[in-house]
Formats: sequence, structure tokens, C-alpha cells
Amino acid sequence: MAHTRPQIEVSIGTQRLRLWDGERLVREWPCSTSKFGIGFTEGSNKTPLGRFVVKEKHGEDAERGTIFKARKPVGHWEPGMDTKTDFVLTRILWLQGLEPHNSNTYERYIYIHGTNDEQSIGRPASHGCVRLRNQDVIELYDLVPEGTPVWIGE
Repeated sequence: MAHTRPQIEVSIGTQRLRLWDGERLVREWPCSTSKFGIGFTEGSNKTPLGRFVVKEKHGEDAERGTIFKARKPVGHWEPGMDTKTDFVLTRILWLQGLEPHNSNTYERYIYIHGTNDEQSIGRPASHGCVRLRNQDVIELYDLVPEGTPVWIGE
């Protein structure tokens, strides 16, 4: 499916991520933003607001459940394994802020990514990133190129 103008919209209030193609809603998935709230400070573990772009994508052909550290595959997670650790799984869409208040987003390593805590999807539970179910992040990853605009709002 070709998209002429894909855009991602994240609603913190509804914990939903929507993919638009111009004015047409392509897909919508439940997501999880920060359990610490909204913010822009380094180390705050808060989700930033505003305009962003997908600066980099990582995990192109990785198996679902691949564990990433520093955007490199380091292992594999299966449902039922330890969930005390907050893993970055399956795919990474690394965001860059486009406004003065969120310009440190890239350096904060704020991603859209899969998670080993899929039961928390639909409520705030992350450490600043936007989490999706692993199957959903694969689908999103395949539908958007680097450079896709992202809006995160309340």
C-alpha cells in the first residue's frame, strides 16, 4: 500500500497511535506513553509533546521479540520470560524533535518501539517512549519511511 503523505499522531489522553495518509486514517493502534507524565528534561523518563520526525529506523528484518540495546540486537524475548526489565523489542522508530522545547528528543533516545510489557498497552506505563504491541510496531514500521512526521499531543 503506497502512502503519499504518511503522518503519525500519538494521543496521550487516549493512549492511541494513529497513522494517517493525508486526511485518511490508515490504521490505529493502542499505545503506551510515559507513566511519569509529559516532559522534556533529560533523565525525566517523560514523554515529550509536539512535532517530531522519524529520524532513524532500526530492526528491519529482526524477528519479533528481538531485544535491542543501543539499537543493536542482543537477544530474544518470548512471552512468559522476565518482565521486570523494560526491554526495547522488535522495531525502533527513533524520533527527533522539531521544536525548541523538544529539540533534545533524539539525544534522550525517545523511540516508538515494541515491548515485553504488552499487557500495559493502552495505559501510561513507559519510561518516556511510545510503546506498541510487537506485531503492531512491525506493521507501523513497514508502512512509514524515515522522515515521517510525528505529532505527540495531549
